[in-house]
Amino acid sequence: MVLDQERVLAMSDLAYGAGVREGMRRGGAMMLVPQAVFQQRAPQLEAEARHAVAMALLQFTPQLAEAEEDTLLLDIGASLRLFGGIRALCRQVQASLRALGFTAVLSCAPTARGAWLLARGRAGRALTVAGLLRRIAPLPCGLLPPARPYLDWLDGIGCRTLGQLRRLPRPGLQRRCGRALLDMLDDAHGERPELHAWLAAPASFRARMELFDRVEHAEALLFGAHRLLLQLTGWLSARQLAVARISLLLEHERGRVARPPTVIEVVLGEPTWQDTHLLRLLKERLAKQALDAPVIGLCLEAPQVQPMAAPSESLFPEPGGSKEDWQRLLELLSARLGADNVLRAAPSADYRPEHANSWISVQEKIRPAALRAQLPPDAASLPRPAWLLDQPVALLMRDHRPYYGSPLRLCSTGERIEAGWWSVPQTRDYFMAEGEDKAYYWLYRERGGEDASPRWYLQGLFG
Repeated sequence: MVLDQERVLAMSDLAYGAGVREGMRRGGAMMLVPQAVFQQRAPQLEAEARHAVAMALLQFTPQLAEAEEDTLLLDIGASLRLFGGIRALCRQVQASLRALGFTAVLSCAPTARGAWLLARGRAGRALTVAGLLRRIAPLPCGLLPPARPYLDWLDGIGCRTLGQLRRLPRPGLQRRCGRALLDMLDDAHGERPELHAWLAAPASFRARMELFDRVEHAEALLFGAHRLLLQLTGWLSARQLAVARISLLLEHERGRVARPPTVIEVVLGEPTWQDTHLLRLLKERLAKQALDAPVIGLCLEAPQVQPMAAPSESLFPEPGGSKEDWQRLLELLSARLGADNVLRAAPSADYRPEHANSWISVQEKIRPAALRAQLPPDAASLPRPAWLLDQPVALLMRDHRPYYGSPLRLCSTGERIEAGWWSVPQTRDYFMAEGEDKAYYWLYRERGGEDASPRWYLQGLFG
């Protein structure tokens, strides 16, 4: 497959209609169209754009090379089955290019140079050698760079197409035009082995882009962030890595009013290499980000990566989604609601209920199996309420019975808990109690000295 990046038109339709033609001097064009606007090419920016496209397309094949005249060569022979065939692969490549903000001409052929000629001549796809020969035969000779200095001579002898050029005597054509022209023809027709310098993905990832204007709303940065994420996806696929943490730097003004960039960091519970999940997380973070200054550039870094995990070997999918799907949901909720608002239980090996039950952020790592091993073996059989109050509530005493909306009747034997000798010693007797509303409560009686009257507290409610 060859991807031919379309150059920006040298002139607009209005300028062409006014008589401006390629090769005119600047003064002549200004006389015809005084309001014309001229733009200078920026080779450095063009090279950066080609590199960005190449990095994004590495997700489809690791064998990618740059060729002449803003073209990219992709060896997709081993990728067709993975992406569902040539048509599906072409659609995905086109979608990635549109997301990057570029347009291109795609062509496919059994040979790299043949696909290159089809792309330059906009001649479509050729999936067989016979179809390739039929399609490139009518293409003009000027498509081959080594033939361009000799176009007048070729036109004088009536040779205007590649098919006619190939029928010329080879010894005379080599003496007149050089060996490079014959080599390029042989490459296109599959008569000579082709060697390419495949693009190697860098050891670390860092992509940057300048914005066309100052952006004052964070949500408007999502399009640029998506372009950087596509490059990250290609780099991860080429290196067979998964990212666990990314950093998006929002660059502000430089000079006398310079200020450090705003850093948006996304930490993943499960490493991933897919840009769709990362894009959703960045969308949620940007929606809540307030900009202190306009943004003029974006920079994406992947400071924490690890080898890509092998796919699941289970024959049937897990009900309710896989572990990765569940983790992505938690990450999306954390990005939308805040990490401090999405919590999970973190049991601790402590007899005191307020210390044995705590809540932490889902992004924090715990080892539940190790914690359960430290608990007493009969801990699961002890009665525990479904709702534990944040702070125990002191109860009134009426007729020598604890009172909470109504007199409470004890309906269980006591459970004594003595713990905290290393900090604040606590000695309590816990009971289940029933109220007149038939609700069940979890009470404890605080044991003091022999002369101290017992004090009752409500600590939980049973479902």
